[in-house]
Amino acid sequence: MSGGSAWQGNWKVRLHERVRELGYDSLTAFANARPAVPLLALADELGEDDVAGVQVLSELLAEAERSHQVTRLMRDVLVRELSECLPDGWPAVLDDANRFKVAMALGSWAAFAPETHEQRADQVSDALLATPPPPGWRPLGPDDELLLTLLPDEEV
Repeated sequence: MSGGSAWQGNWKVRLHERVRELGYDSLTAFANARPAVPLLALADELGEDDVAGVQVLSELLAEAERSHQVTRLMRDVLVRELSECLPDGWPAVLDDANRFKVAMALGSWAAFAPETHEQRADQVSDALLATPPPPGWRPLGPDDELLLTLLPDEEV
C-alpha cells in the first residue's frame, strides 16, 4: 500500500466494490476463501495501492459484529497473525528469536481485539505461552481444534 491513498475517497465503498468484482458477496466470504493469509496480503489483493490491512480488519469486524461471529473472527485473525509471524509453525524452542516472533504474533493479535474480547485475547495468549502447542503447530483456519478449545464460539 502506498502513501495514504487508501484513505482517499470512500474507502468502505471501494473495498466492498472490489470484493464484489472478485465474485464475493461479503468481505468475510472473500477472507474465508483465503484462510491463514495475512491481513496485509488480503489488502494487497483488493488494491495494492489503495487498500490498507487495517481497513480490511475494520470491515471484517463490522461484518462479524452484525452476524454475531466476533469470536470466530478473533480466531481467524490469530491464524493470520501466526501464519505471518511463524510461517513454519510453532517453534520447538522458545529462544529469544522465537519468543520475539511469538510475542509479535500474539501482541498484534491482542491489539486487534475489540474491547469485548480483550480479556479473552489475553487469556488465550497466556495459555499458549504457559502450555505451548506442539512444535510445528500451524492452524490453517479459525476452526482449528486447539483454537476452538481456547476460544470457543460463545459470544461475549
